[in-house]
Amino acid sequence: MKTVFFIRHAKSSWDDMSLRDIDRPLNKRGLRDAPFMAKVLIGKGAKPDAIISSPANRAYTTATYFAAAANIPEENIIKNIDIYEAYITTIQDIITDLSEEWDTVFIFGHNPTFTSLANAYHEEYIPNVPTCGITEVQADVASWKDFSEKTARRKNFYYPKEYFV
Repeated sequence: MKTVFFIRHAKSSWDDMSLRDIDRPLNKRGLRDAPFMAKVLIGKGAKPDAIISSPANRAYTTATYFAAAANIPEENIIKNIDIYEAYITTIQDIITDLSEEWDTVFIFGHNPTFTSLANAYHEEYIPNVPTCGITEVQADVASWKDFSEKTARRKNFYYPKEYFV
C-alpha cells in the first residue's frame, strides 16, 4: 500500500506587498492552523516516511509543523522547486519517482494544483482544497510507478474549518 497526503500550505500573509510570492510567510490564522492540523493528522495515525515541500516560505513553514508533530527533524524535509507553480502532471511525476523504501509521503504545495489532485483521485468533486487542507490518497500497489489515477483513490479529506467555527 502506498499513501500520499497532499497538504496545501496554511493561510499566508499579504501584509508586505514588497515580498515575492515565494517568500510570503504564514499569517496569524496559518500559524494557528498548521500546528493544529499537524496534530490532527498525526493523531489519526499518519506517519510519513518522507516529507516533501515546495520551497515557498508558506509551504515549507507548514511542513515544519507537520515534521515536528511526527518527530521528524526539520533538516529531513525535502524541498522540491518543481512543486511550486506545478501542474498536476508534475506532481504525479514526482510521485512515480519516489523512493520505493517509502510507503507514506506528505507533500506540501499549492492551489489550484492540490484541488485538481484531490479531484483526480475521486468521483466526488471538491470545489476547493482550503488552506491547510489535507487530502489522503491511497493505492494498493507495491511500487510508486504504479500509483496513478487508475490505481489510487482519495480516502480522506480534512480541513481546519471542520474543527474551528
